[in-house]
Amino acid sequence: MSAIHYFEVAGRPDQPDPHGAALRAQIAEMLGTDPGETRVHHCYWIHGDLAPADLKRIGDDLLADPVVEDWSLDAPHATDRLPDAILFAVRPGVTDPAAAHVALALADMQLHQVQGVVTGTRVCFAAPLPVDQRNRIATRLLFNPMIQRELAVQDNPFLATAVRPPEVRTIPIRELDATGLDALSREGLLALTLTEMERIQGAFREWERDPTDAELETLAQTWSEHCVHKTLKGRYILPDRTYQNLLKETIFGATVELAKPWCISVFEDNAGVIAFEAGWHACFKVETHNHPSAIEPYGGAGTGIGGVIRDILGTGLGATPVANTDVFCFAPPDLPAPSIPEGVLHPRRIMRGVVSGVRDYGNRMGIPTINGAVYFDSRFVTNPLVFCGTVGLLPADRVEKAAQTGDRIACIGGATGRDGIHGATFSSLTLDSASEETSQGAVQIGNPIMEKRVMDALIKARDAGLIHAITDCGAGGLSSAVGEMGSELGARIQLEQVPLKYQGLQPWEIWVSEAQERMVCAIAPSDWDAFAAIMAGEGVPCTDIGEFPGDGQLEVRYRTTQGENLEVVRLPMQFLHQELPKREFHPVIRTNEHPGAPPPPADYGQALLELLAHPTIASQAWVVRQYDHEVQGRSALKPLVGIAAEGPGDAAVLRPMDDRTSGLVVSNGLCPRYGPLNAYQMALNAIDEAIRNAVAVGADPAHLALLDNFAWGTVDTPEAQGDLLQAAEACRDASLAYGTPFISGKDSLRNEYAHQGERWSIPPTLLVSAIARHPDVTKSVSSALSAPTDILFQLGQTQERWGGSMYGEIAGWQGGEVPRVDPPAHRLLYERLFTAIEQGLIRACHDLSEGGLLVAASEMAIGAGLGLRLDLATLVREQQLSILAACFAEGPGRLLITAKAEDRLRIEQHFAGLPCIAIGQVEPDPRLRVFEVVTGKVLQLELAILRDAWLQFSQAQGLIMPAPRWAQEAS
Repeated sequence: MSAIHYFEVAGRPDQPDPHGAALRAQIAEMLGTDPGETRVHHCYWIHGDLAPADLKRIGDDLLADPVVEDWSLDAPHATDRLPDAILFAVRPGVTDPAAAHVALALADMQLHQVQGVVTGTRVCFAAPLPVDQRNRIATRLLFNPMIQRELAVQDNPFLATAVRPPEVRTIPIRELDATGLDALSREGLLALTLTEMERIQGAFREWERDPTDAELETLAQTWSEHCVHKTLKGRYILPDRTYQNLLKETIFGATVELAKPWCISVFEDNAGVIAFEAGWHACFKVETHNHPSAIEPYGGAGTGIGGVIRDILGTGLGATPVANTDVFCFAPPDLPAPSIPEGVLHPRRIMRGVVSGVRDYGNRMGIPTINGAVYFDSRFVTNPLVFCGTVGLLPADRVEKAAQTGDRIACIGGATGRDGIHGATFSSLTLDSASEETSQGAVQIGNPIMEKRVMDALIKARDAGLIHAITDCGAGGLSSAVGEMGSELGARIQLEQVPLKYQGLQPWEIWVSEAQERMVCAIAPSDWDAFAAIMAGEGVPCTDIGEFPGDGQLEVRYRTTQGENLEVVRLPMQFLHQELPKREFHPVIRTNEHPGAPPPPADYGQALLELLAHPTIASQAWVVRQYDHEVQGRSALKPLVGIAAEGPGDAAVLRPMDDRTSGLVVSNGLCPRYGPLNAYQMALNAIDEAIRNAVAVGADPAHLALLDNFAWGTVDTPEAQGDLLQAAEACRDASLAYGTPFISGKDSLRNEYAHQGERWSIPPTLLVSAIARHPDVTKSVSSALSAPTDILFQLGQTQERWGGSMYGEIAGWQGGEVPRVDPPAHRLLYERLFTAIEQGLIRACHDLSEGGLLVAASEMAIGAGLGLRLDLATLVREQQLSILAACFAEGPGRLLITAKAEDRLRIEQHFAGLPCIAIGQVEPDPRLRVFEVVTGKVLQLELAILRDAWLQFSQAQGLIMPAPRWAQEAS
């Protein structure tokens, strides 16, 4: 007889419980009191007709490790020893990857009578908790009520079997007035403007019918900001000029004007593609997943990296992902709880959830995470920024793709559920305190193991020549994927063929769901059997859901069990893709800069230690060491460098092909503190930083491409529109001046939160990512010092501009002017630096960014365990600087390099005519000594003290790093 059986697996009492210990520390941190012994048990509900012998096999052979774990059946484990507990599991209908894999294992055990599996967690405490503390621990630390719920052991965690019959609703729109149209968009989470709703209304009046629910959803996702970038493509009207299409006339226009022959595919496929080596191209895409990560950090970030991996799989006829990147912007994790707006998760929880989500997805897929950054600013408290990127390799003869008339439409990968519904439109809305309730369906939970299978299967099918076109089910699900692939040919779909996670989905839900790990392929009928066989061989579900008919019409139907074939969608592709009204803007150009400088510190050494300990500057080892950057064996220069792998790398270097020493360099630039002061210079600085970081490790600046990711709080005001315009103009100007084309981009323009009349908005932020060819990875240069007696030089001109500086922040000073970028001068400097690295003149190189010269010098020393003796007198004199600026000023176009003492003259000749000043020497004694900081005095700090400050934030996150030998000897 079928029944639900509850298993609970726990570590034996004599065994340590690292998960419980970590949770105990987090609870103590949150509550300010130690909850005592805390243990974490794993729970499983298995529904099926199982004999006692079957149940014992499941517990002994599958669920518990007999060496260190015990299990119980239909009762909590060890309740007499730990009297209080919180048991939770995913809500019905939410993706449960662990349960899916348990189900597969049970099938392998020939237990085919199992009907379903749900997994959960039971956290046990040594003493009963007060009700208020228990509730805080449960909902603020253990689980997210959006996707999980608290249960009792005897509860039924499975989805109810009662389902509503499928129906297609007609939405009366033709007679609505403006108020009614606006209400329909708002209440339906369509995120369409009144003008857009009126255009839809006009079309259906012409067609003499009202739209179906699925047709409105299709138009909303196709016309969403996320999918079509209608703000950047809008008309911008200024007193002296007008942009008809801002994106086309700035960023894309510069790429067209540069006409680099190695740009293979730009701004048209799922990722940008550049030439790499004979027979191979490289592709790169960076996505945002901000709103989902604000509401459910773990799932939102995990599906963010999963989605961008699928972008690479869907580029050309299928590229192979070889590396991941990530950049995060969080509020400080020590922000006091009372300062967090209602309905917002604490930054600490967002930070840990986001990092864990990206970690688990990338690691489980076997793709190295090789580059990134973490930025902290209180203005990201309601809207964190989560940028995820992936690099891929694509055979040169697999770039072109196009569905052909008569091709079958294959839906492969994961099944479809309600998770992800309204994801595309959700990203175009302002968050508020009700977002957790109203947008639950927009949050998705990923299954990286399924995506790994999809990846392996698709590469085999690509190499067999079985795919005509491919794309991923991203924002908008099948609606988006099929709609884009069939934009010329049209498409006919039978929705009842789409595999579902559970029964009860309405046709419109199946059509627009963004459930993860799904791809759509165009397959010739004659190749179907071979394609399906490859999918089956890798364990990937594959279903024929329709065809591309060639008539330019989108027709979606659903055949009921009674045989009725319901018409779900009937739209001309021309209207869907070509009739979106163009948005019009009247931007106001502004800057908020004011001349000025912060006061110098009373103690330069203490200021340096404060800067090194700042979360934005401090070591990001707490993130890096959670990510596998060694898998696949392609990372030639890693995120942490030096003898103890503690120094910060400026960029990552990949060696994608075993038989060649050429490589790929990936870097990024991000300057959000500059955005509110001067959006134009903010964008220029971000571009310069991305290029500078790439060249610092040996990238060829003549074979370097850029990606843009705009993240704005709002674009509803003329001032915000002016900031966006200035940033786009900066991208164009920099692209032309540096000779670096943009090849891909993405925007996220509604990162604002509203509650009780107050609004919180992020600063205007542009992430710029760079991908470049490295001629020979064996010549890569890291930021770690090389050897005693080497000479240290500063390249580039220091500016006395303090706007947005990290020193200004720790000094409690605001205002100032943003450092200016000089693209022609900086381009020449980077070209000279590249040739110097090629000639073997440069022993170490590190860019000067947050914190200024003393921070960069300290980082170089920490990486090598060597000391530095600096004399800044010449720098101060020749560049006419204050001591404060020489030590802590930030700005573009500057790097520190080292060279052998005997090569000093060659270095000075090589950089003749450019700012190149010898400022110090490497010493074996692990300390930093700086002369001329204060007249007549010497700043002297032991390297171990600098290292302690540098690692302070990582240690606060629970990372324990043993001191390297040089630090042990120094102490």
